[in-house]
Amino acid sequence: MNKTKRKIFETSMKLFAQKGYDATSIEEITATVGVAKGTLYYHFSSKEEIFNFLIEEGMKLLQNSIEIKTAKLPNYIDKIKAIVLIQLKIIVKYEDLITILLSQFWGNETRNQMCKKHIYHYIATIEAIVREGIEKKEIKNGNPKVIASEIYGLICSSLIYKLRDEKDIDVMKLYKELEATVIEGLKIK
Repeated sequence: MNKTKRKIFETSMKLFAQKGYDATSIEEITATVGVAKGTLYYHFSSKEEIFNFLIEEGMKLLQNSIEIKTAKLPNYIDKIKAIVLIQLKIIVKYEDLITILLSQFWGNETRNQMCKKHIYHYIATIEAIVREGIEKKEIKNGNPKVIASEIYGLICSSLIYKLRDEKDIDVMKLYKELEATVIEGLKIK
């Protein structure tokens, strides 16, 4: 991605997260980036295309990170630990992306459906790992769909934790807390 396209991408992500998709205009994006409309339209045909690119790239990053890391791990509790840590790191590093995903999850417009599709696909990745862990007797018996949704939701709620305390998240400290409560609860005793 060239420098101008990256700047449009990053600026749009920040504006969409702060103001919402509908309240962000192409004019505001170009003014904030400092480019002419023609330059923006050279890289993206519309605000919707910017949004779609942002969600696609962000979810691809998360999904690829999870797949690469979990493929190397021998047991399913370690895979869940890796998912929790990676998702926490992504939430901290790409807070705006997660804010957009969660804010656009509700509704029936095309972009809402796209966000749902990506979130459900990601949760299905966690669910498959949980299901295999249950089958291999490494994870406590339960409903894999519920467990995967809980893991995703609990990790996303760390944004609320950050906003409530109005300070940056110490990823490793929060990870250790989640490991002690959530992950320990999945282990077969």
